[in-house]
Amino acid sequence: MLTESGCRAGSVVLGMLLVASSLPAMAEDTDARAQLAEQFPGVSVDDVKDSPIPGIFEVAVGAQVAYITADAKFLLRGDLYDLDTNVNLTESRRSAARAAAIEQLDPAQMIVFSPPDSVPVRHTITVFTDIDCGYCRKFHSEIDQVNERGVEVRYMFFPRTGPNQASWRKAEMVWCAKDRQKALTAAKAGENVTSEPCGDTPVAAHFGVGEQIGLRGTPGVFTNGGQYIGGYLSPDDLVQTLDQLENTHAAVN
Repeated sequence: MLTESGCRAGSVVLGMLLVASSLPAMAEDTDARAQLAEQFPGVSVDDVKDSPIPGIFEVAVGAQVAYITADAKFLLRGDLYDLDTNVNLTESRRSAARAAAIEQLDPAQMIVFSPPDSVPVRHTITVFTDIDCGYCRKFHSEIDQVNERGVEVRYMFFPRTGPNQASWRKAEMVWCAKDRQKALTAAKAGENVTSEPCGDTPVAAHFGVGEQIGLRGTPGVFTNGGQYIGGYLSPDDLVQTLDQLENTHAAVN
């Protein structure tokens, strides 16, 4: 389901489309990337790269990717496939951007559920969660089974209704609790969790990262490689999917 925040996350690319439609045609120039970057607020020359298609540039802002002609007259939104390899080149670019964003995150600013000491960690996933989301609650009700299969879960908050709403306040209450794991489990079971204010919380930062990487709903499950798994999966299906992604990545590289 596309959330309001997911729509905001794509607003940069949509804004680029509107701006591009009003730009005059640009003369061909060896420094076309720099000229294109100058046309879009918030876009640097490093965000503009050659695409596999001659005369078309890729413009990426976070995990939002679009393609634009060198004269800035046409902008394309959608996925670009290499038909020889059947690889989704656009999704590969998104995954790389998401991986870079995830790599910068501090696990100390998350709520982490790890496998038991007797179980080696096979996979680590980052899960954006909304305390009031039904499938988020279903996923968490099976967290022990997920951990027992060797999957470490790093939770980040993504209250879909946004700031100053009930879900946001619940997330902050959980973060400020003395035992965050117990508080999160209780909140997802529908219990009323209260705690004393603890100053700044990472909820706003988590929410911002979710928008940056183009999160469209919760639970939003991502691998360390930036692959977007999507929403709820049963513990067995989750592990199977993670194994398949790992094997595919190994084969490609």
